[in-house]
Amino acid sequence: MTWAVTQALLSHWRRHRLQLATLLIGIALATGLWSAVQAINAEARASYQRASDQLALGRYDELRDPSGPIPLARYVALRRAGWQVAAVLEGSLQVGDRRVQVLGVDMVTYPALPAVTQVEQSDTPPDPADMLTAPGRLLAAPDLAQTLGVRSDFPPILPSDALPSDLILTDIGVAETLLNQPGQISRLIVLPDQPMGIPPLSEIAPDLERINASTRLDTTQLTDSFHLNLTAFGLLSFAVGLFIVHGTVGLAFAQRRGMIRTLRALGVSMRRLVWMITAELTLLALIGGALGLILGFFLAGALLPDVAATLRGLYGAPVDGQMRLQPEWVVAGLAIALAGTLLASGHALHRLSRMPLLSGAGLQAWRGAASGRRATALIGLALIAGGFVTAYAFEGLVAGFAMVAGILTGAALVLPALLSFALSLLQRGARGPVTQWVWADMRAQLPGLSLALMALLLALAANIGVGTMVSSFRLTFTGWLDQRLTSELYVTAADDQQGQQIAQWLDPQVDAVLPIRSIELAHLSGPLFLYGIVDHQSYRQNWPLIASSDEVWDRVLAGEAVLINEQLARRSNLWPGDDLTLKPDQTLTIAGVYSDYGNPTGQAIVSMAQLDRIAPGADTRRFGIRLAPERATEMAQALRDQFDLPRQAVVQQASMKAQSLAIFDKTFVVTSALNILTLGVAGFAILTSLLTLWTQRLPQIAPVWALGLTRAQLARIELLRSVLLAALTAVLALPLGLVLAWALLAVINVQAFGWRLPMYLFPEDWAYLFALTLLAAFIAAALPALRLLCLPPADLLKVFAYER
Repeated sequence: MTWAVTQALLSHWRRHRLQLATLLIGIALATGLWSAVQAINAEARASYQRASDQLALGRYDELRDPSGPIPLARYVALRRAGWQVAAVLEGSLQVGDRRVQVLGVDMVTYPALPAVTQVEQSDTPPDPADMLTAPGRLLAAPDLAQTLGVRSDFPPILPSDALPSDLILTDIGVAETLLNQPGQISRLIVLPDQPMGIPPLSEIAPDLERINASTRLDTTQLTDSFHLNLTAFGLLSFAVGLFIVHGTVGLAFAQRRGMIRTLRALGVSMRRLVWMITAELTLLALIGGALGLILGFFLAGALLPDVAATLRGLYGAPVDGQMRLQPEWVVAGLAIALAGTLLASGHALHRLSRMPLLSGAGLQAWRGAASGRRATALIGLALIAGGFVTAYAFEGLVAGFAMVAGILTGAALVLPALLSFALSLLQRGARGPVTQWVWADMRAQLPGLSLALMALLLALAANIGVGTMVSSFRLTFTGWLDQRLTSELYVTAADDQQGQQIAQWLDPQVDAVLPIRSIELAHLSGPLFLYGIVDHQSYRQNWPLIASSDEVWDRVLAGEAVLINEQLARRSNLWPGDDLTLKPDQTLTIAGVYSDYGNPTGQAIVSMAQLDRIAPGADTRRFGIRLAPERATEMAQALRDQFDLPRQAVVQQASMKAQSLAIFDKTFVVTSALNILTLGVAGFAILTSLLTLWTQRLPQIAPVWALGLTRAQLARIELLRSVLLAALTAVLALPLGLVLAWALLAVINVQAFGWRLPMYLFPEDWAYLFALTLLAAFIAAALPALRLLCLPPADLLKVFAYER
């Protein structure tokens, strides 16, 4: 009996191969986009952990020179004074068509690394002296070791799988030769357990800055918001894919109603039927999930390099950009495919289990009546209201995304009711009989297309919302850069003495020399960087204030008040008129709040005289130089030549802006790709819905054809129906997308980064997206319309031979 029932169930898919392909593609697309995002997130987080474990990143305090490399004499002086520090030299190296990082460490003093320990404990360990004496040894991952092995000018290579795939580890002396940077040091690691009585750093190396490991932001914490955004996109894509699955399964169940009625009449219990159909769906889910994992792996591999570049450029996070197959996300992908398929099929299975023995529900009854649509709309409205209540009742990223999920899901559920209402209004205004039939027919077919239109609504809203957010961010960011980077040149001297010499030399040659001095203070919200400024029109005219009191600049420059950045203001709820305690005996009134995009820490600005009172003797090594823009390049080179400054110590405003915007654009490459993919999935949902439903339309089309409408006219009406429904959905998606943009800018962004962006409108982008939507709907309807155009008249006549 079981085998006979199985054959009967499988016969449906043999007769409806297009439906089977639609179901598998829907599962594969949903799983593929979700698993791609999860694979990217998992690989990025694994890279953070590998870098931390393999290279001891973030565990120790560091000493750095803001002006560039640390002179070798500084390192020697620190060691002779008793400081226990380890030298590190970093740089990139081109090997064939591959760019790799070189990490040179002092093998004698640097903390033990897993790669070195692994090589030393291998079957053929190298002589320790070989690591320290010429030509030295290079440690690299096995795949990189093979690439390096063809180079005869490289030292011997020792493979180790305890290193990232794009990094060479070696002694600092060997790294100097490879990078052609003799006598240079990138940073110094401050080892634990320093001896008692060593002189303070300010006496031996006042030009070096000590960066505490405890105050550095953890990479995984800093990038959590980025990964959470990717996860939200993956979940949205997964939901859009499940709409395809839900619609296809519901249609298949409706078409099987006669078969199920017959099987039950022959003695098959409903319990057995439900379990066998569940097993059938499970098998299909695993097949579609496996296809989705393959798609997701290649999609993640294509997107990961851009993600890695974003995370390295924006956050300094170590991601190597190579995809690895990890069992965790494979299992998670299959699990989500199975769970999603059963979730999408749950309602249909529930209705199947309650179907009467000798009467199967008709196709329209299976999809639900108007009362069901009203109930769905009420649930949608409740979800929208619940989303807003959640955002205002709770704080944090999770609450923000819960609000977005409630708004999007609720809007999708309300969509069928809104479309039905709009079509009823259009039907009332119709004059001719054909026009009235067209609107009535569209209302009748709406239940079968509602899920595909929901998917289109979500995809369009995501495109509008995210596109508005990105464009608003870019417009704001560009204007902010123009305000903040007003000086034509930025110079960093080696020490205070050289800084004074540079200022004196520049004074008669430029319009203004603006010192940039700062100190780090402790604050309840975290590290607080306090800056001092002089009275100059560059600040008064250009500094980007988002909240201010009267005579803000006069009060700050008189030493009576302080400016703070938006991050500190929102984190500590401090605004103009409140007091900020800088030191136990130093409290100033806040006169204004300024925007400070891209900075995770708190900042404050006081007058230069006030800074000298709070921290006498603060370094004066950095300057902003105001001069005619056409003289900037010549003056930059003159500074390097006059004071023997490295190239990175003199930065031009134009190059700094260009680099910042390049990093910005790279950040949203993945977001744009996911937007396009989601819209593509929604277009496919419309196509599959039309393809699977077109035969069900024969009872509605045949009478109209018999009354005189030609097949060509009916085909044009089919195209018109799809385009009109897509147009109505796009019109409704616009306000939803703008609400989503507001949520991203005013809620999600504030919780994730600590600043709020203004919202701008971009009608040109909406028009382009609207046209793209109509084109997608036209293409989706073209194949069903073509099939109708080529349909033999005999098939239409057969409709009248059946009892309907």
